[in-house]
Amino acid sequence: MNGTPDAVVVGAGPNGLAAALRLAAAGLSVRVVERGDRPGGGMRTEEHIRPGYWHDICSTVHPMAAAAPFFREFDLASRGVRLVHPEINFAHPLDGGRAALSFSSLERTAAGLGDDADGYRRLFGPLLRHADEITDFFLTSAFRRLPVRGAPAIASFGLQGLPNIGYLAGRYFGTEAGKALIAGAAAHGMLDLTRPLTAALGMFLGMMSHHQGWPLIEGGSQKLADAMVTALEQQGGEVVTGHEVTDLREFAGVPAVLLDTSPGAFVAMAGNQLPVGYQRWVRRYKHGPGVFKIDWVLSEPVPWANADVRRAGTIHVAGTMEETIAGESAPAHGRLADKPYVLAVQPTVVDPTRAPEGGHIFWAYVHVPHGSTVDMTEAIEAQVERFAPGFRDAIVGRRTMHAGEMEHWNPSDVGGDISNGEASLRQMLARPVPRWNTYSTPITGTYLASSATPPGPAVHGHCGDNAARVALRQVFGIRKAPRLRPAPPA
Repeated sequence: MNGTPDAVVVGAGPNGLAAALRLAAAGLSVRVVERGDRPGGGMRTEEHIRPGYWHDICSTVHPMAAAAPFFREFDLASRGVRLVHPEINFAHPLDGGRAALSFSSLERTAAGLGDDADGYRRLFGPLLRHADEITDFFLTSAFRRLPVRGAPAIASFGLQGLPNIGYLAGRYFGTEAGKALIAGAAAHGMLDLTRPLTAALGMFLGMMSHHQGWPLIEGGSQKLADAMVTALEQQGGEVVTGHEVTDLREFAGVPAVLLDTSPGAFVAMAGNQLPVGYQRWVRRYKHGPGVFKIDWVLSEPVPWANADVRRAGTIHVAGTMEETIAGESAPAHGRLADKPYVLAVQPTVVDPTRAPEGGHIFWAYVHVPHGSTVDMTEAIEAQVERFAPGFRDAIVGRRTMHAGEMEHWNPSDVGGDISNGEASLRQMLARPVPRWNTYSTPITGTYLASSATPPGPAVHGHCGDNAARVALRQVFGIRKAPRLRPAPPA
């Protein structure tokens, strides 16, 4: 690319790349600048234990990439990105060799919950009938458009989702299995589960299991990042890696600058260009707990006591709902849990390309206090061993990353917070600062495009896409954003 581009995007995570693709679709020249040596952000995949064993550094399971309007328009299949679906989307093992299981089929899931079958159908049946409308609204409603379709279902979802997960579980479920299943899904939000809005997290992710599933990307999440980069380059855009931006004045003369970064990083890059009031609001923006993650190379699949769990993609290793709530309360209050909620994924169950023939990979993380550097290996492996006796005997190699090391891999994971800001009710309504348009900033032509803006964390691309639409309108006078360009013929 010669000369000054029309737009620069700082950060080559899923939101930065989504923003770049929308801008490029409008015929603009776009440059993406990335600090790391490879694009991807939270979608990096590395051989960091043994050659031939491919581990996702952060995101692995992609219900939102399967369901999000942006990626439906991007058309993953035409770009060579293959989603692979486990037979069981997620499992929640319980003591005594029992487990609660979430299948793609709502009926099959309900039938496995025994006395809670009717409650499960009552909760998720209406949501599933309006899953597209609910998903599309919460991902694309940043422009304050009233929904045309599914308004009653959206309103019902919002009202039911306001309380905490314990309240919701008590309304619909009476068994240990039913309560544990929905609490395990809610705990993905990294919040104290006694807080408001955690019911919405459990409802939404449970609905996704029956809507588009909880798929993985064959070969690793990096495949999606690479496909987005290729699509951008086919339109004349470019991605520059290995360059850390420290001062926005570097882009003087560029009409639009979009930042797939943390709010704090934006303030640091902007310096005295920002008013004191805006800086004060950013200082009040709260980052949540961090994560401690382990990647393993295994000699055999995890020997779960419940054989069905061996067929699941994602496993919530926590025991009962009460144990799950206690495990998530500790890091939210600056403590380490003795029996933490362990979120685990076994990629080679559904994607054997991640390891050589006969080999297996497995990863898990726990939520820890913000910025914690405490080694949680023993606590994690003890929880897995509790439900999979003999697990430790299958370990061939491991690599651990504490919260600070997670931030090293991706600076937007401040203190190990992979959500780029606590997903509390207040911060989801005003993210990251209380402005009518949260993508625009006090600096003309500069926009926030990261998961610190609505609709928040997950690989869906809409934080970047929404910010790009605002920039197209305000900077370039393009009121109707053009559709993404299709993949060229093979």
